[in-house]
Amino acid sequence: MTSTTMELLPLVCLCLLSCSGDADRVVVEEDSDAVLPCFISPKKDLTGQVFDWKKGSEDVFIHYSDGSTTHGRDFTDRVSHFQDQLQNGDASIKIKKTKKTDSGTYSCIFPHLQSQTSIIELVVDQVLRDRTGEKSGLAPEPVIKILEMTKDWALLQCEAHGVPRPTIKWENSENKTLPAEEPKISDRGDRFYITGKITVNKTDNYRCVATQETLSHQIAAVTSVYIQGLSAGVIAGYVVLSILLGVPAVLYIRHRVKKHHKKGSRPNTANGRTDTSERPSNLELLSDSDPAESIENHSAPV
Repeated sequence: MTSTTMELLPLVCLCLLSCSGDADRVVVEEDSDAVLPCFISPKKDLTGQVFDWKKGSEDVFIHYSDGSTTHGRDFTDRVSHFQDQLQNGDASIKIKKTKKTDSGTYSCIFPHLQSQTSIIELVVDQVLRDRTGEKSGLAPEPVIKILEMTKDWALLQCEAHGVPRPTIKWENSENKTLPAEEPKISDRGDRFYITGKITVNKTDNYRCVATQETLSHQIAAVTSVYIQGLSAGVIAGYVVLSILLGVPAVLYIRHRVKKHHKKGSRPNTANGRTDTSERPSNLELLSDSDPAESIENHSAPV
């Protein structure tokens, strides 16, 4: 068997395994670490063995028989193996801070053990984040304006632009999406502009979030809104005032009840019976004349 055939054999195995669906799948989020597993069977100490990790035909990581290692250009300072696990037949590697471009099919190859090849499919899912400066067409930070403001509400406007067309949404300080007017879309030159408005009636920090899903790009702007309304001090003043005004009223009602109670239970000596005439109701007490007026009426001559 020629040297060229030996070099092509791992790639042929890779193609057969990948096409047959026998590859293991590893899914991670962008910027997280990914562990690509590779175990030899039966278990064998790999400390002095050569194994090579490839992505397609590109070298990712090579472990030599003397224990030295090298890595591919795109994986500089991002790939490592588990030295303490080699004795257990574990040739797995870890790729740090994965990127979308790391997605693909990887093979773990033992040149001196041709039947020992592991195939791993790595899928790196992109996450929505601010990717300013990474590529063209990305939406810059949205622009928020306060169009109108009263003591009870404020009208806010947000404008964003980019290619492809971004979407916008409003959020409060708790990251809850708020209902807003349907945004208006316009085409200015080679960019799409989107403008949205919202009316708010609470003091808070409001965010306008622009998103370009296909680019996994998301960027936001924040503005603070202070709605005057009734301040806490004014509300507290009303509470205190109502309490102060309520105390004399309660005392006065209690005084009138006691007075009429004594008056209604006085014995009637003329007929030998106790006068059982009804006491005035609470409503009658409240509508009765002033005490000073009653005293004046009783003291007047008949």
